Amino acid sequence: MAASAPGKLILFGEHAVVFGEPALSTAINLRAEVFVRPHREWLADGASLDEPRFRYVKKAVEKSNAPGPLWIEIRSMVPSGAGLGSSAAVTVATLGSLHSLAGSIDPPTIAREAFDVEHEVQGRASPIDTSTAAAGGGLLVLRDKQENLLWSIERDSRRWFLHRAVLPPVDFVIGNTGISAATGPLVAKVKERVDRDPGAAAAIREIGEITLDGMRALEQRDLVSVGHLMDRNHALLTELGVGHPALDRLVSAARPSSYGAKLTGAGGGGSMFALTDRPSKTAEAIRAAGGKSFVVQADSRGVAKIG
Repeated sequence: MAASAPGKLILFGEHAVVFGEPALSTAINLRAEVFVRPHREWLADGASLDEPRFRYVKKAVEKSNAPGPLWIEIRSMVPSGAGLGSSAAVTVATLGSLHSLAGSIDPPTIAREAFDVEHEVQGRASPIDTSTAAAGGGLLVLRDKQENLLWSIERDSRRWFLHRAVLPPVDFVIGNTGISAATGPLVAKVKERVDRDPGAAAAIREIGEITLDGMRALEQRDLVSVGHLMDRNHALLTELGVGHPALDRLVSAARPSSYGAKLTGAGGGGSMFALTDRPSKTAEAIRAAGGKSFVVQADSRGVAKIG
């Protein structure tokens, strides 16, 4: 059996969403594929599941209670450690292929199991990456239930409501710094800062407000306003300590030919993205500033069987 799941861009709200603030994301047309077949022992890409690089896959196997042992093969177009949801895409695709052994894929179930996997591996997480990989398309995370609800997810005293967001078709240019940063320590760093600094807590709240303003601007196709909000969101994330000089360099290079640009994902390296109607020019500027650039579009497909 085999299944695939998309990577993602967080358009607004990374880090703030961990604290219950709104966040907006979209699945992108870079996908991870996971194939499983019976084998004499549990292996991932021919190696032991106990290797650290397979910690998400191993936890997904444990969560699914899949019959085994199995040979698991992973093929991913989503760059690892780039802030594009590679671990979520692989986790969701793994769960999709394992659930396929029982004959069906249920995105809400997979989204909840995948969030548990990420939370247990990282120590603290939000469900936005895994739910976007499970649902595909645009996703708006809110603390209250509204129209277009897909599902809700709970953890401790926190509860997230995942809603379908209809976004206009636009091009995003991604700039990858090539610097990998683990999500868990960055999330913990922001929590520590918010706990001791009222200014950081205020920045988290403002990011939540920016997310809702950004969603409205996208619905109205007011890309100029979207760009300004992206720029402000980037500045606030930098204030929270998850920026990086390489990210700032790529963001600055992209802005003259785009509506706006910001980091995406956990930060500390990884990737930024720009909203632009001149993708070739923006991509060239990012490359000239030392980044690896590529153009992506939204992907309406979430987790899905292959074949």
